Amino acid sequence: MKLPPRRWLLWGALLALVVSLLVVLVFLAAEYEQGRDQSALEADAASVVSDIRNGLLRNVQTLQSLHSVSPSPFAWEAPAAEVLALHRELVRLEWRDNAFKPRVARDSPYQVEPFGVLDREQALPDLRQACDNARRISGPAYSPSYFWPMSGGRGLELMELCLPLVRGGQPVGFLVATYSLPGLLAELPNPDLLRSRGLAFTEADGTRLALHSSVSSRRTLVASALLDLPGHTLMLRLESPRAVYALFPNVLTAVVGVLSLALLAVLGLLARDIGRRQQAEHELAQALAFRKAMEDSLVTGLRARDMDSRVTYVNPAFCQMVGFTAEQLIGTGLPAPWWPPELVDEYQQRQAVRLAGQSLPREGWESVFQRSDGTRVPVLIIEAPLIDARGEQTGYMSAIIDLTEQRRVEEINRASQDRLQATARLATMGEMASMLSHELNQPLAAMSSYATGSLNLLDDSQGPLPVAELRQAMQRIAEQAERAGRVIRSVADFVRRREQVREVVAPAALIEAVQPLMALQARKQGIRVVVDIEIACPQVLCDRTMIEQVLLNLARNGMQAMPEGDPSTRSGLRVLTLQVRALRPPADDALRKPWVEFGVTDHGQGLSEDVAQKLFTPFFTTKVEGMGLGLSLCRTVIEQHGGQLNFDAAKPRGTVFRFTLPSGTGERLSSAP
Repeated sequence: MKLPPRRWLLWGALLALVVSLLVVLVFLAAEYEQGRDQSALEADAASVVSDIRNGLLRNVQTLQSLHSVSPSPFAWEAPAAEVLALHRELVRLEWRDNAFKPRVARDSPYQVEPFGVLDREQALPDLRQACDNARRISGPAYSPSYFWPMSGGRGLELMELCLPLVRGGQPVGFLVATYSLPGLLAELPNPDLLRSRGLAFTEADGTRLALHSSVSSRRTLVASALLDLPGHTLMLRLESPRAVYALFPNVLTAVVGVLSLALLAVLGLLARDIGRRQQAEHELAQALAFRKAMEDSLVTGLRARDMDSRVTYVNPAFCQMVGFTAEQLIGTGLPAPWWPPELVDEYQQRQAVRLAGQSLPREGWESVFQRSDGTRVPVLIIEAPLIDARGEQTGYMSAIIDLTEQRRVEEINRASQDRLQATARLATMGEMASMLSHELNQPLAAMSSYATGSLNLLDDSQGPLPVAELRQAMQRIAEQAERAGRVIRSVADFVRRREQVREVVAPAALIEAVQPLMALQARKQGIRVVVDIEIACPQVLCDRTMIEQVLLNLARNGMQAMPEGDPSTRSGLRVLTLQVRALRPPADDALRKPWVEFGVTDHGQGLSEDVAQKLFTPFFTTKVEGMGLGLSLCRTVIEQHGGQLNFDAAKPRGTVFRFTLPSGTGERLSSAP
């Protein structure tokens, strides 16, 4: 379409305006760059002057300490040599008396005969002037710099520092330090500031006195700074190559130009943007529909509440969980309609703690809901702050998981575990039946012998009855009967099923309860049982019936690991050791209760690597008649008490099983078994 003439004029004026703006922007950017670089260079020049001044002040302090530690010329030379070796900017150190006559001097090891061409006394006028100033101001003073020729057509620009020396309130001379101006430029400034830059000392008219580095570029920036010293002033000149214009102003110019030209195309792009916006709205509607369908299909309940604890959103899973519709729940506050009446106060307190700003547990917490029909539902609530797009908290978002099925499965598992434990206990007693009969035969045989002997005494007695002999026989019969009863009671107490009640028990009482049963198998196999209980070992908090079963299982396994025919046990290693000791908490954690460790050690052949990996696997056993449940149930029992059951190789051979139980410190001690 052909534009009218007036429209062409408008476009031409707009183009001229854009070009003019671009030219002005480029010019201002260049000026800005140059001004910024000049300001930065001047700041660096001031920093270099500050570095040189601070270095000179440190040198003055070093020279003052040099005279204080070396009051005699003989002792002065060695420290002076150390100072010259550490400070390359120093050419010479001299100690002169009040008449300016040298007492001792030392040259820098880095300059070969700096005063070899001309006599040092030719520089005496400048030195006298500096020392007169130093005496007048009672402090260090500097002389004007001067050029000193050296061999080979070389030379140095030097400067004298005169430091008056006083001892006992009386002047004793001057300490003269000769500085090399190139050395000052090379040693004292920060080298990072001089990278790719030129540095020099100049006169006020620009005459160069000393040069450290120079810039080869013809486009340079120059900054000058005064080094004002007592008695003399130097001009420092810092040069830097002028850099190409920085990236940011150029990018800014390009952006402004592009934006200016893009302004002409805004109307043309507006229609396309409207179409894209409609497309985006359509896609957003689809995304919202997909999110709602996903939330509606979840089995986890979702609930959103504002900062005033009013419900703002619930998904169908939550409505099904509490038995209310979304319309009934939206807008409700506290107390919530799904709270059980008897727990309203407790839930109100928990809600107040949360609103007080305290952090919420990431793992959530368990609670109980009441449905609209009055039934109770155990739930797990995981709650987090609800943050909007501006980063502000607008409420809380909760995920609620129904634990009804989980509780049912846990109850089934608990019942199965109880049945397995009872089965394992009965299996254990079945294996011990033969040993029990063998052990009971001894007291029964003894009782029969004593009874037969008593009858014989009665039959053979012709005179008075032998009361003493009969009494002794009756006592022996009673002792053997008590022994048989103890064996039977220990087995009955172990097999009898009791409620799993945690109580505080002494470790010695646990071992004494199972010791008669352990003694049966130990005496039969000829194994010696050693019990080692640490003195003042604390009581333990446990279900004593289950822990006694653990001790008995571990002891039986240990004795079965040491068969009588094992050649390696013929040297006297057929010993089963039961050890109990306290595990003390760290010194910095005095509030934590100690733990008690039980250990059962045998001296068998040990465990192979394959057996060790499967040792606690249910139904895995190395015994011909074993069920493979003993160690698995033992570990389960110990872990239910909060402890651990582990094993390790014993020395010189065998295996040691260790398990830990929490101490019962501060609890009531149970009655003796």
